[in-house]
Amino acid sequence: MSTFWSLWISVIVLATVIGCWWLLWATRRSQPTDKETDRTTGHSFDGIEEYDNPLPKWWFHLFSATCVFSLIYLALYPGLGNFEGLLGWTQEKQWQEEVQQAEARYGELYAKYGDIPIPELAKNEDARKMGQRLFSNNCAVCHGSAARGAVGFPNLTDDAWIWGGSPERIVETIHQGRVNQMPAKGLMPNMSNNQVEAVVNYVLSFSGREKDKALAEQGQQVFMQACAGCHGQDAKGNTMVGAPNLTDDDWLYGSTYDWIKETVTYGRQNRMPAQENRLSEDQIHILAAYVYGLSHRNQ
Repeated sequence: MSTFWSLWISVIVLATVIGCWWLLWATRRSQPTDKETDRTTGHSFDGIEEYDNPLPKWWFHLFSATCVFSLIYLALYPGLGNFEGLLGWTQEKQWQEEVQQAEARYGELYAKYGDIPIPELAKNEDARKMGQRLFSNNCAVCHGSAARGAVGFPNLTDDAWIWGGSPERIVETIHQGRVNQMPAKGLMPNMSNNQVEAVVNYVLSFSGREKDKALAEQGQQVFMQACAGCHGQDAKGNTMVGAPNLTDDDWLYGSTYDWIKETVTYGRQNRMPAQENRLSEDQIHILAAYVYGLSHRNQ
């Protein structure tokens, strides 16, 4: 934050606190003494008169104490622009301290599962419970509490994996995160509207749902030029680059004609944040085992 804005915020905050106290003090001085309890403002409506009695002393002193507390708080904690406060407290420091305390308390508990292979660990009931809690705290906001995903967020309970579903690939995904982008109109930015319609029909023809068979036949050539570089000539995808399989029933953004047309026309962007700075290696290992187990429950 620049010095100007830091000073601007500081002045506004201090002026607000001091102004509140001055307003309270000035108002109290203009009010009658405690003995005068029958003075009115002269305002009357429907037989009801408005009195001008002084505030109770306890209320006045409590309000004054609040203003003093505010100034002390602003001196100790950040709240005045770039001023960090005399205690040097920050949210990041507090979070790091809490993480260190949690690691010291639960580190050994996680560590005892660190050398167990993920397929075997996925069958361990205690490890699964720990993995479920880790998932709920770090993954469920996108993938859902049941891990079934939503539009734009993959379902983790099936066998359709955009980046691969092996234990190693799952660990890599959680550890490093994923950034995926499908450019608008694939590798043919000059694709015409008719060619878009054609390639959409061609993709739908994999499941026998094309609207126009003639267009679907034309779309094959467009697909080879614009889409096969990532999705493969057989359209079965490529987990090395995060290109999904277009021949199955699993669709990240919907499988209707309009959904696919929108995807081809405007492209898609996805990002899964890396967890390596949030979770320890042992936690990632347990979380990967839980995710792996979601799609291997019968094995």
